[in-house]
Amino acid sequence: MKKFFVIALAITSVFAVSSCKSSKESAYKDAYEQARLAEGQGQQSNAVEISPVASSTVKNVAEDTAYRTEKVVVASGNESSLKAFSVVCGSFATKENADKVRNSLLNEGYAAIVVQNSETGMYRVVCASFDTKEEAASSRARFKAAHPNNSDYQKSWLLYNK
Repeated sequence: MKKFFVIALAITSVFAVSSCKSSKESAYKDAYEQARLAEGQGQQSNAVEISPVASSTVKNVAEDTAYRTEKVVVASGNESSLKAFSVVCGSFATKENADKVRNSLLNEGYAAIVVQNSETGMYRVVCASFDTKEEAASSRARFKAAHPNNSDYQKSWLLYNK
């Protein structure tokens, strides 16, 4: 009787261990197989065309037209040259520092002006000003491209004068 019990217990253990897969393991395996099959079918039916990408030093203007809105007044330069959208290439706490950057831009041929934010008192150096945001964004892209080694000018931004 003892032999029979041991043999029955051994056979039952073998069947229990060998046939018992966890339901999670089975579900994961099924999902993996389905995903692999779907991936294989997708690759066969959809041809992908790869086109070369043209590199450019000028950023796409349409994707980078964010601007800040501030109320500014002209502190140095021609007051009539301030339009709705401006390209700001420097921001300073003192007018003297802003004027130094303005003078260097004037020497390069830019119609630069210094404006002051009436709320914060900060002086902004404007290298160009336009009636439309698109013109200002395009000008900023050209300005950045003309000064690739000047990290301060690479941070230039658009200002909307409210």
